[in-house]
Amino acid sequence: MSNATPIAEAVATGRQAVAVDAALIAKIIDLAGDFAINLSIAALIFVVTLFAAKWASRAARNTLSRVRGFRHDPTVLSFAVQVVRVVVIIIGMIAVLQRLGVQTTSIIAVLGAASLAVGLALQGTLSNVASGIMLLVLRPYRVGDVVDVGGMAGTVQRLDLFTTQLSNANNHKIVIPNSKVLSDPLTNLTGQHTRRIEINFGVGYGDDLSQARSVLAAMAEAHEKVLHDPTPWTGVTGLLDSSVQVTLHAWVKVEDWWQTQADLMQGGKEALDAAGIEIPFPHQVAVPYGDEDVMPVVRVRTVEDDSSDLKAERS
Repeated sequence: MSNATPIAEAVATGRQAVAVDAALIAKIIDLAGDFAINLSIAALIFVVTLFAAKWASRAARNTLSRVRGFRHDPTVLSFAVQVVRVVVIIIGMIAVLQRLGVQTTSIIAVLGAASLAVGLALQGTLSNVASGIMLLVLRPYRVGDVVDVGGMAGTVQRLDLFTTQLSNANNHKIVIPNSKVLSDPLTNLTGQHTRRIEINFGVGYGDDLSQARSVLAAMAEAHEKVLHDPTPWTGVTGLLDSSVQVTLHAWVKVEDWWQTQADLMQGGKEALDAAGIEIPFPHQVAVPYGDEDVMPVVRVRTVEDDSSDLKAERS
């Protein structure tokens, strides 16, 4: 009897341990199954969120395009669509975290406590977002306008939460942070309906200045793209070292500015030549020491000079 009792106790203890291990294993299996199910559902929610964000942004674009205030302003339309997409993604991510068992209220509390540090670390990014909102409110430009921001000029292609995208005349993509756009001087070159062309011509001191002004004014008035109100203006605006500067002002529509400026520059040169008015170029002379004659510095280089120089280099 004395030997049977320890054996029975050992067997009972072993059975109890096996039962505990089996219960623990069953619990672990249940937890793993629940986590796998929650993980699968969370992944499904994430995928649905991406599709929902894409669908919501498309629906927002189609809906806002019917509103007069958004229809003719692609800048605000693009910005609003992007905000809708970001909001849908944030809501979906919160649902994913909740499904995985993460207490979102605790996360919000932690983020609230760390908001100062996050704000200091992301002050540049947050500044770009705030500047983007201010640009939408102030509306210094719209998509399609030609602007100059801190010496970088181009056509506005897009305004989003963080940056403004430009495309210059060479079709180079220029990305500028919104905070820089808001803080630097900005020139909207196409913000008005009309634009003035200013071209400076140089005429000789011995020429008739009144005739030169009349020739340039008549040439500008004859151009079909030049507006008659206000009328083209000409005047003497400088006395330079080797010429008198005559300035031509002509007003055109914004879309005609570039080509008309080139036409007027060529037309002015040809009109002055036809009237016999000289457009001088700077001259330099060398003043030697002693009794030597004054010789011009400018020397015409001929083909024979190039040939002789080449022979000298080879030798």
